[in-house]
Amino acid sequence: MYSSLDLYTDGGSRSNPGPAAIGGVLLEGGKVLAEFSHYIGNATNNIAEYKALIAGLKLAQGKTENLRVFLDSQLVVRQLNGEYRVKEPHLKPLAKEILSLIQSYSSATLTHVPREENKRADTLVNKALDAYSG
Repeated sequence: MYSSLDLYTDGGSRSNPGPAAIGGVLLEGGKVLAEFSHYIGNATNNIAEYKALIAGLKLAQGKTENLRVFLDSQLVVRQLNGEYRVKEPHLKPLAKEILSLIQSYSSATLTHVPREENKRADTLVNKALDAYSG
């Protein structure tokens, strides 16, 4: 078990809604422990962002008690941190699942980072989308 891990996730769609994929990378001290990326079907960008976070939170379970999560979607971070209400009915169950997963950690923080700081997760998403369309 690691004392602390960093998780970077991203989700994206080509058109909105459109072909969508998720991706993420789990790091410990800058060392990559795990990566994921896969196509999830036709979805909005926000659904993809939420599903990427769910996949990442599940990936980190049992590996640490303290998780730092970085996303380049400021809206998703603000919604999950309680600054904005999740209004869309299709996002409410995903947000509820995320908040439940977060409670399984002793400490979990969600932080917005600029897209360039989330490049690896973004690259994984685009790789999955390219594989689907290719």
